[in-house]
Amino acid sequence: MQSANMLLRKIVRSSVLPFAAQHGMKKDLFLLSRTLSLSLCLKQDKSCEPSEKLDLDEWKKVMKSGLQEEVSETVSEPKELSSLAAARETLEMWRLAGRAVPENISEEQLKTFMECPSKSAKKKYLKYLHLKELHKKNDKRKMDEKRERKLEAQDQASKTGETKKSSFVCMWSSTMDKAYNWRAAQSMIFGQPLVFDMSYEKEMSVREVTNTVRQIVLSESCNRRSVDPFHIHFCNFKDDSLYHREFIKQYREAWGKLLITVTDQCYTEIFPKDKLIYLTADSPKVMKTFDHDKIYIVGSMVDKSIKTGVSLARAKRLGLETAAFPLEKYLLWSTGAKNLTLDQVMHILLTLKDTADWKKALEFVPKRKYCGFVNKPVKELKKTLDLINTLKLGKRQEEVQKQFAKSYPKK
Repeated sequence: MQSANMLLRKIVRSSVLPFAAQHGMKKDLFLLSRTLSLSLCLKQDKSCEPSEKLDLDEWKKVMKSGLQEEVSETVSEPKELSSLAAARETLEMWRLAGRAVPENISEEQLKTFMECPSKSAKKKYLKYLHLKELHKKNDKRKMDEKRERKLEAQDQASKTGETKKSSFVCMWSSTMDKAYNWRAAQSMIFGQPLVFDMSYEKEMSVREVTNTVRQIVLSESCNRRSVDPFHIHFCNFKDDSLYHREFIKQYREAWGKLLITVTDQCYTEIFPKDKLIYLTADSPKVMKTFDHDKIYIVGSMVDKSIKTGVSLARAKRLGLETAAFPLEKYLLWSTGAKNLTLDQVMHILLTLKDTADWKKALEFVPKRKYCGFVNKPVKELKKTLDLINTLKLGKRQEEVQKQFAKSYPKK
């Protein structure tokens, strides 16, 4: 009888229990195995000693201990999961729910995701990573398409015998790069300095710092290709800062070969204060002409939330002169803020330096922000606006009409 009991236990453990574990029936079959083994024991005891009774209290203890072991096994499993695995599981749940979640995420990004203070902050961070991943995919796709087009053009050129032209173009581009570098090297000795203030890292988010660095890269390339480039200074530049890391991402190996001056000193320690002019849109003083003897300072900041007065307050603390571009004097402003990107500021300054013509310089302002250029002086425009307002109000209409007819006769 004991051998039959042992055989029954082996059958239950080897075949029935694994099948139950796969289908979520482990607890029920555990009870079934217990009852089978106990019934066999009871039958054996009855056959040997029919007068002996079953101890129900002991049987209940055995059953409870088995259930507690099963519950402890199920509870101990999620405790063993690490925090990173739990974060990945939440990301999978959010992805299945249809939220903007990146496909690939590193351990550092997971740690920053876990350190976010609130659920909304976590959603914004994941959306930022998702958009960044999409931009990378689009850039890679564009690069692949460009490479394919280039290979097709090379194949067609090899077939038609135009390889000489392509070699001439490559030689021309290399010589032009050498000429641009030579101009930039000369500007470091003889050129007019232009300062980029790199002390606004705390005022911006990571995305805004990335946009700032991209605009500065465009500004540097535009300056390098100009006829008379500036000598660019990066002041208040800290090593291993967000600016530094983004510049290394953009330039890679060329970062150490740039013909610019990078320093952690403030511009007031390098240049005399009476020659410094801080360019800010919040300045009450309007810039009339470009001064070749002055040193202009541009704040390296992209402000999406439009925090007015940050650069103006910094210039006042340092006791520097400020100036703003005369946008309202030359442009009929329609919509949007009067803030310009850093590469647009660079284009305007280079054009003013070469031509001293505000109309040519302000052509680099986006056309969506203004209706056109001002043809008449500002005083005459104000007179016409006042006359129109009085006509609308209906005060002294006849006198106003006569005055309007005298000042602006019909052709």
